[in-house]
Amino acid sequence: MEVIIICAFIAVLLPYLAKAPLAIAMNKESKYDNHYPRDQQARLTGFGARALAAHQNSFESLIVFSVALAIVLSTNNTSITVQILAITYLVARVAYCIMYYINLDKLRSLMWLIGLLCPLTMIGLSLSKLA
Repeated sequence: MEVIIICAFIAVLLPYLAKAPLAIAMNKESKYDNHYPRDQQARLTGFGARALAAHQNSFESLIVFSVALAIVLSTNNTSITVQILAITYLVARVAYCIMYYINLDKLRSLMWLIGLLCPLTMIGLSLSKLA
């Protein structure tokens, strides 16, 4: 269970870590506008726009992973397979952001898919444990 909790902690941090490249892009664009950051973000192009998308998608993905973790923990299904899936999810999500930053769209999409399939598989394994 310890691995699952550590993965949960890291997953919660990922969207905030993904904010760093966005903040750098905003600062380069015209100095970080803390009064109207969303307006400034809407004007970003290139790397800045990709950094914003990676940051936002990190929150979206966290929702799916959080539901999977809740199901895994409530069914007490913290098997080694589930732990490997949780770690794989984290690796895929970090790789997803990197692929977004460097504009490798096909690899980014593959990392997105892996990042989606891991929590879905975690849920499926928990369901099969109940049967």
